[in-house]
Amino acid sequence: MESENRRFFYCSCFSSENIFLSRYRLHVHFESHQQFRRDYQEVLRRCDCVTDSQIEDVIKEVSQEVERRQRLSVTSAERAAVIRDMYRPLHPHIYHLKESFLDPRFTQVVEYCRSSSATEQGLSNLLEEQPAPRVFRLPVFNRSFCEQLLEELEHFEMSAVPKGRPNTMNHHGVLLDELGFDEGFFTPLREQYLQPLTSLLYPEYGGGSLDSHKAFVVKYNMKEDLDLSYHYDNAEVTLNVSLGKDFKDGHLYFGDMRQVPLSDTECYEVEHRVTEGLLHRAQHMHGALPISSGQRWNLIMWMRASQERNTLCPMCNRKPTLVEGHGFADGFTATPTLCPTLPVC
Repeated sequence: MESENRRFFYCSCFSSENIFLSRYRLHVHFESHQQFRRDYQEVLRRCDCVTDSQIEDVIKEVSQEVERRQRLSVTSAERAAVIRDMYRPLHPHIYHLKESFLDPRFTQVVEYCRSSSATEQGLSNLLEEQPAPRVFRLPVFNRSFCEQLLEELEHFEMSAVPKGRPNTMNHHGVLLDELGFDEGFFTPLREQYLQPLTSLLYPEYGGGSLDSHKAFVVKYNMKEDLDLSYHYDNAEVTLNVSLGKDFKDGHLYFGDMRQVPLSDTECYEVEHRVTEGLLHRAQHMHGALPISSGQRWNLIMWMRASQERNTLCPMCNRKPTLVEGHGFADGFTATPTLCPTLPVC
């Protein structure tokens, strides 16, 4: 697998851009206390953060997040090492992808994509396109695998080993690379099964040159995270699979691409169904409405193409300044590919 022999990096903006303040549903940029006060003091006051001490508390929270991100590569590698040494999997066989885990309808679609006669229109006819443009529903895993994966994740949550969180917007979930799923499961899933689809569906977004990913699981629960604010993903293509359990509501909603102002955007709701995935462009703005009961686990796979992001970082809209990373980091590479690059939409 080519990507195993390549080094991947973060863009330096990772430690300063898109820091999410959940209380205020606000993404912020942070370089210094002075800059933050200048840019956000009035915005925060309009959000009922009115006193100097309240603003200082926000600055402290943001500063701690910046420090966490700056240490992330090291701390993630340390957690992964501890997990390898201390954690005993409940279902060790699921850590390596087998075709028996997949829905037969999914493998049939993949077989079509691998054929020399496959076309984007032919593939679209095999998938269930949603009201939101270029968002596709497809069966991915069978129910037995979803149940075993959930049992594994709950077993991991009950263990004493250290755990990271997926990102600043999702506080409850599991980083699947730290748990040991990347090499044997998600890399072959991306390379052998998903890239034949993305090559046809999203060629202008790097769908044919995906070379890294970030895979994680998020949990929505009545006493924890209920929903997810409107956002776009740090990737080129996203797969979002509902693993279970019993829940009501919590539909996803999609607007337009991130460059389109929200005032000019019509949003479309999309139902999440257990075992099925939604495949979409990562820069397509989306969110999750609150669940009204139960508990839902979603498997998220951000798929990245260094050929695209080496030219323009999707988070800061600049040519990336590279910072050393662990594993796939954020999918940037130091050596440009020989393939012609395409601009990010």
